[in-house]
Amino acid sequence: MSYNKQGIAPHGGQLINRIATPEQREEFLSKAEFLPRVQLDERTVSDLEMIAIGGFSPLTGFMNQADYNRVVAEMRLADGTPWSIPITLSVTEEIAASLQEGGYVRLDNPQGEYIGLLLLTEKYTYDKQREAINVYRTDEEKHPGVKVVYNQGSVNLAGDVWLLQRHPHPLFPKYQIDPAESRRMFQEKGWRTIVGFQTRNPIHRAHEYIQKCALETVDGLFLHPLVGATKEDDIPADVRMRCYEILLDNYYPQNRVILAINPAAMRYAGPREAIFHALVRKNYGCTHFIVGRDHAGVGDYYGTYDAQYIFDEFAPGELGIIPMMFEHAFYCLRTKQMATTKTSPSTPEERVHLSGTKVREMLRRGELPPPEFSRPEVAAELARAMHG
Repeated sequence: MSYNKQGIAPHGGQLINRIATPEQREEFLSKAEFLPRVQLDERTVSDLEMIAIGGFSPLTGFMNQADYNRVVAEMRLADGTPWSIPITLSVTEEIAASLQEGGYVRLDNPQGEYIGLLLLTEKYTYDKQREAINVYRTDEEKHPGVKVVYNQGSVNLAGDVWLLQRHPHPLFPKYQIDPAESRRMFQEKGWRTIVGFQTRNPIHRAHEYIQKCALETVDGLFLHPLVGATKEDDIPADVRMRCYEILLDNYYPQNRVILAINPAAMRYAGPREAIFHALVRKNYGCTHFIVGRDHAGVGDYYGTYDAQYIFDEFAPGELGIIPMMFEHAFYCLRTKQMATTKTSPSTPEERVHLSGTKVREMLRRGELPPPEFSRPEVAAELARAMHG
């Protein structure tokens, strides 16, 4: 792993910054009325942001055909750099036909506000089914990630982007810590080893246990919940954030944890997304990344530990971040503590673990999950949110 004064090197060696300077912004705004427009959906807005702040380093824009094809086929950019998820801007043939390669394209958010700019270098068609099967391991439209691919336009627009302005997050401004800042914070705290944790669900005792196991061996924990687009039945981001705050205030050493939001959208790509999540956290300055049971999975599309096995497809050190693999944790009635099958002699009947779905059902019925599963303060917060 390469360290320098700034800690671990970003993916590709350089932290990308595609936020327009005040001069560029003025120039781009003066062109606003004359530029062709493309409206981005919520996920593509997240991607634009992540490129601009360096979260997707080394990407400087939406992928060209050479990068796209190699990522889909081999989990690498055209130059061989490991990368597992295509980051593309897709439009209809009709919109694509109206745009000129070599020209600027104005990027608007779903509300029609001008938020970014694309220097269009290439337009290309792609095979949606091939992307679905390679990236998501299924071509079933009921998979939420595949559904997005099938519903998007059939032409990809490639080229460098600029974000006009970095605005504070409307809900969590104090937790909006971009990669340049998280790296600075790790340095100020004197942390040389930092473990990142990805989550889209409320935090349970099982998560707490594996985070603390990891924290025994590194200097700091970067708790990095995803607040971009998720499935409709996932618990809302503001509720999840309150649960993290409650837990950190009561059950974690204050000086060894940083909570920050990850503005990326969820793709539910299982194993490939585990690699992607690790590389993104490397850009934020993490040296280690927790990969648990069914990481970034949905339904029964992926084997329980497929997201761990996929790391073996890269040579040691090639990803530049160390995965920390954990089994499914549960409360063990025999040893009276959190454990996994690696450390507990219990029989299956002596293990308390609940799925997110079961917890949601309990909360809907007005029942609180047991303290073996969820800290009481967190359970109370979830119940309050559920019943308003």
